[in-house]
Amino acid sequence: MTIVVALGGNALLKRGERLEAEVQRANVARAADAIAALAREHALVVTHGNGPQVGLLAMQSEAIEGIAPYPLDILGAESEGMIGFLIEEALESRLPARHVVTLLTQVEVSREDPAFARPTKPIGPLCSEADARALERSRGWKMAAEGGRWRRIVPSPEPLRILELPAIRLLLSAGAIVICTGGGGIPVEIRPSGAVRGVEAVIDKDLAAALLARELGAGALLLLTDSDAVYLDWGSSAARALAGTVSPADLRKHSFAPGSMQPKVEAACRFVEAGGGMAGIWRLEDAAAILEGRRGTTVKQRLGPHPA
Repeated sequence: MTIVVALGGNALLKRGERLEAEVQRANVARAADAIAALAREHALVVTHGNGPQVGLLAMQSEAIEGIAPYPLDILGAESEGMIGFLIEEALESRLPARHVVTLLTQVEVSREDPAFARPTKPIGPLCSEADARALERSRGWKMAAEGGRWRRIVPSPEPLRILELPAIRLLLSAGAIVICTGGGGIPVEIRPSGAVRGVEAVIDKDLAAALLARELGAGALLLLTDSDAVYLDWGSSAARALAGTVSPADLRKHSFAPGSMQPKVEAACRFVEAGGGMAGIWRLEDAAAILEGRRGTTVKQRLGPHPA
């Protein structure tokens, strides 16, 4: 079975940790321990987030005097290669007999997407409100409050088509573990001439993972995070976990936090509604338990209890 695993940002950098290579390498090692077991029995495709990393690269680019800052599509490609290497390094250490390949992945978006007029995707490190206002004035960035701090927000258009899909299929057929569509992929537009051009945006990695899983005909989409389930009324005294198996229709009756759980719920629903086998949302430490339906929130069209 082909499994698409989407590693949340916590796989690379936990809130409050320093944006340093060795910190990320240690976190990736823990993620690799969890997903290597899946790769021993299944065809595996890995995607990942890049919000903190691409934001850091943007700030570093801005800090170099006399050089025009690099746009988000190029920074996204840079972060995809950097993070892909860390995951590749960790998986090859655990699975020396397997080929692990990182593929820079372009994802088509539309310039007409309303997301370009309403930036919502947070990237980069958190800062104070005073620093956020200064960044708005000096760099023209859009900033938004997040948990008492502030963070840059950028457009997040819908992923329409994965340009490297034939190459991904070819690598899978050769038995490789493929790391691709990192950070949602590099957003590009296809011009009337047929030319491909990068776009200043960041695609939601969970929605891109759902598209990837659907196009590959994957049997499972695992959205690995730091939460033990999908929660209703998160952050309130009435918070309760949706553990067990739920249908997309039931999930769509509820609202979830737009910057964290909502994209994962939407991705899970899209994949299952398109005919995918199952989607699971849970902590990354025990990915196998999610696949077996023993932990977390499992999304399927047919309902049934978790096995004992």
